[in-house]
Amino acid sequence: MSFRIFKTSAAVFLESSDAPGLFRHVESGFSFNELFTSTDPAASIAAIYDGAGEEVSFNPEISFDAPIGDQEVWAAGVTYFRSRTARMEEAEVAGGDVFYDKVYEAPRPELFFKATAARTRGHLDHVGIRSDSTWDVPEPEFTLAINSEGKIFGHTIGNDMSSRSIEGENPLYLPQAKNYTGACALGPCLVVADAPAPETSIAITISRAGSEVFSGETSLSQIKRSFEELAGYLFRSNHFKNGAYLMTGTGIVPDSSFTLQVDDIVSITIEGIGTLTNTVEKV
Repeated sequence: MSFRIFKTSAAVFLESSDAPGLFRHVESGFSFNELFTSTDPAASIAAIYDGAGEEVSFNPEISFDAPIGDQEVWAAGVTYFRSRTARMEEAEVAGGDVFYDKVYEAPRPELFFKATAARTRGHLDHVGIRSDSTWDVPEPEFTLAINSEGKIFGHTIGNDMSSRSIEGENPLYLPQAKNYTGACALGPCLVVADAPAPETSIAITISRAGSEVFSGETSLSQIKRSFEELAGYLFRSNHFKNGAYLMTGTGIVPDSSFTLQVDDIVSITIEGIGTLTNTVEKV
């Protein structure tokens, strides 16, 4: 049995794979921190589900808060061949392209801090592009939920907003290209379940003034590293009191001629999770 957890500003709703389309309202006491520090998150959420009220009518298409408590959000880079190629392209002029080629083949993955909970946006909220950037893209990413013991227990959709112009200028500018207001979105829900099949699809569409200006699709089978490997490196010599989210990299990068604009609508869909939609604003 698996569960989907939806968080609104006023409540939490749970959906079981045994009763798809029916949602139980958790009246009080739900804590993402407690879930992420549980030794058995799947059993914990099953107990909460059993103790919740009867199934209620619920519209899963409304806006949702990010499914997060006090977890940090981290990210892995250059885990897909397409990402390696794009990173090398943007960094070639500055001479940084060799580093992306090396890390794709290296035993140790690229991991970097992405966002605090306060900087993480939810479904139908705004994501940002920097006012000092000229080349910006969303990065659709399968995102792991990892408890405080380093155990992967679930997943969600992540949007790793990125300034390609700033990162391409110098790899040392990565924190500025990746960490800023509105640079991270998670949702629309947290799925508590084993990892989906390798053929699971990840798709993105970007709309501008009512017309689609970009779309792309990949699958989990295209990722170079295993989820356990990435989580293991994140927890090496590092302690996460309240667990963590880990974005696992992107296999979809628009061509160099594309950049986001204000009011673009970004929709990322992953089978079994749903669709995370955000509108772009300048920050």
